[in-house]
Amino acid sequence: MPLLDRHVWFVVLFVLTSSLTRAASSVQIPRVSRPPRLEDFEEMKPQGAATELRKVSGFIQQQPSDGKPATQPTDVYIGYDLTNLYVVWVCWDSNPHAIRAHLTRREAVTPPDDDYVELIVDTFRDQRHGFLFDVNPLGTQADALWTEGSGADYSFDTLWYSRGRLTSQGFIIWMAVPFRSLRFHPSNEVWGVTFMRYIPHNDESDYWPYVSSRVSGTLNQEGTMSGMREISPGHNMQFIPYVSFRNYRAVDNRDPSQPRFQQIDARGKAGLDSKFVFHDSLVLDTTINPDFAQVESDEPQNTVNQRFEVFFPEKRPFFLENANYFGDTNIGVYRLSQMLFTRRIADPTFGARLTGKQGPWNLGFFVADDRSPGLVVPDFSSFAGKRAYFAVGRVSHDLGEQNSVGVIYTDRELSGLYNRVGGIDANFRLSKNWTSWFRTVVSSTLSSPGEPGSGSTQPEPAPPTPAIPGYHFGRDTEAVLNNIGRRLSYELTYQDITPDFHTDTGFVPRTDIRNVSQYFHFYWRPEGKHLVFHGPEGNTINIWDHNGVDLQQVYSFDWVFDFKPNLIVAPIVSYETDTLRPADFTGLTANHKYVQRAVGFVFKGSPLRKLTFNTKVIRDGIVLIDVPAGQLPITGDETAITQTMSLKMTRHLEIDNTYILERVLNGAAHQAAFNNHIIRSKWNYQFTPALSLRMITQYNGLLANPNQSSLTTTKNLNFDFLFTYLPHPGTAVYVGYNSNLENLVPGLCDQLPGSISCIPNGPGLVRSNSFINDGRQFFVKISYLFRR
Repeated sequence: MPLLDRHVWFVVLFVLTSSLTRAASSVQIPRVSRPPRLEDFEEMKPQGAATELRKVSGFIQQQPSDGKPATQPTDVYIGYDLTNLYVVWVCWDSNPHAIRAHLTRREAVTPPDDDYVELIVDTFRDQRHGFLFDVNPLGTQADALWTEGSGADYSFDTLWYSRGRLTSQGFIIWMAVPFRSLRFHPSNEVWGVTFMRYIPHNDESDYWPYVSSRVSGTLNQEGTMSGMREISPGHNMQFIPYVSFRNYRAVDNRDPSQPRFQQIDARGKAGLDSKFVFHDSLVLDTTINPDFAQVESDEPQNTVNQRFEVFFPEKRPFFLENANYFGDTNIGVYRLSQMLFTRRIADPTFGARLTGKQGPWNLGFFVADDRSPGLVVPDFSSFAGKRAYFAVGRVSHDLGEQNSVGVIYTDRELSGLYNRVGGIDANFRLSKNWTSWFRTVVSSTLSSPGEPGSGSTQPEPAPPTPAIPGYHFGRDTEAVLNNIGRRLSYELTYQDITPDFHTDTGFVPRTDIRNVSQYFHFYWRPEGKHLVFHGPEGNTINIWDHNGVDLQQVYSFDWVFDFKPNLIVAPIVSYETDTLRPADFTGLTANHKYVQRAVGFVFKGSPLRKLTFNTKVIRDGIVLIDVPAGQLPITGDETAITQTMSLKMTRHLEIDNTYILERVLNGAAHQAAFNNHIIRSKWNYQFTPALSLRMITQYNGLLANPNQSSLTTTKNLNFDFLFTYLPHPGTAVYVGYNSNLENLVPGLCDQLPGSISCIPNGPGLVRSNSFINDGRQFFVKISYLFRR
């Protein structure tokens, strides 16, 4: 065959192959004459009117064997009417007894606890944003907003319907998603879509269309579905009024030298959340007098002997939803600075947020007030009764495929004082594996001595860094280069944060740094009978200040092994140095370097249907900064253990247990400086998909040696009970009770003789060896969703 003819045939073959591939990942959705039902699939195949649905099959593995056919067949049947998008999943399993299915609270569908299916629809087909819907075999729901590069944001809640049923051949799931619960342009008849099924007993993820782990991203590999005509999200308006009642007793420690009990026997409260949809894609959310009594307490973390603020994620629904529009990225493995960290808004009376998409423009605007600055100070403070005001705006413009540039501005105002931050950011996809992200912002801050800071995310000893009194101007520049592949992944992160940079709306725990961090892993994938993959993981962190002082070096290495079924083992070794300057610790006359070495291991997995666990043990050196008065920091010997264990005792009962140990020794003196124990047990019993009872018991015990540490022995025991009836997001009844015990003297302080008043300028709270009840609360909250 002549060479030219060969080239022609090659081009023709390539075009035909590409066309067939595109056709195989496209589906035309039929309009159905009546809604399909779960009962139409009793025999794992459609019957009656359900035969009108279009069938999608041929799922391909992403994990563990990328590109191979799924080990268990999955058939998806889709259709629509003027109101809903219908998706019915028929999930076959040759070993139905291995299927994991539990009746859990909403949003608890996570691997590897349960089998589940996942639908992502990219209604704007911009390969950047999508609506995500998860369902397990018993019909338990989870929904999220998907942002390419950042993943799923499960704070999103909307109204949709699901049912599930186990069968002798697998399970069936029925989904109905109202079009008014989505955002889209009615003129756009082609949507992006991915269907995914997770099979935990194989630790397997199957996709239609094929979404390869050899390519970075998900929506850039999406399929398309078309044929939906004469549909519209409509003029959606939602109103969620609530009423609540509570009584409580707590310690008022605003004046540290004069602690006292504060008690309210009965207090009623009412408020309103609302949502308005404009132009089919812009959403205005408002809240008046919000109440978050039902929000679960933070997962435990160690906050002892910390030089910098520890991050506790936001949990309040209003502040979480649509946070992806404000530009903070979750790309990669390192935590970057956040320009919007809504936990700084501790006690709002109102808030409003406008988010959405208009053509290539992505919009996010947010305003709120915060009463906490005027409530956390004593009554004699000049800031008593004052409130702060927050305003945040971000606008970005899409460029080509999965590229964007944007601008961001944040502002916090308090009694003539201010903190304003503004700058630009950009995100570029460089190839199918390489992505990049960049942001540079500047801050302008006017603060005064005694100014109450933004809401803290944690107790002492590491609160948010306060602004230096006076006027200051600073800069924060950060960039990420990220490669994600099936075997090799690499990340390079750079941060340059000047000493005078400050944000009252964001989370930046450390300033005056230049940070270069790198991470890589390389996995061999034998995908054998027992070993799925193994390989090295490396991490380096190098931080300097702007005078060139080497502040921190970290070199960490581990070798990870992934075994069937769902077991990961990784031994760890690391080397670290930290330098403290005279500015970091009073008493140091020169820079001092501390050297630490570490060994440890991680062992985690879900080998059984009823058991998921994660064990991490580290023995290393640590800089002990909480030393007795007059002493300088030393390198202590640390034992750190973190153990979590989730038990699914029945289909209805789940028990989550956590144990954290932080033990630091003064090696030279052969004595412990402190032992910090945190024990938490959470029990959730799900009576029905809507009705549940949650109980949490948590013990925090800091046992301090006064000869080796400046810390004080503190013990705390907390009990939390919550009864929830949640038929769907927005409509709910909560009844809760919380009680807290702490090792305090009954009068809280050293009292004047013959009086209940504390001695003037005394030490404040006085500890004892026994517990008293220093706080309790009972509340009832009722809300109802009105939707038009």
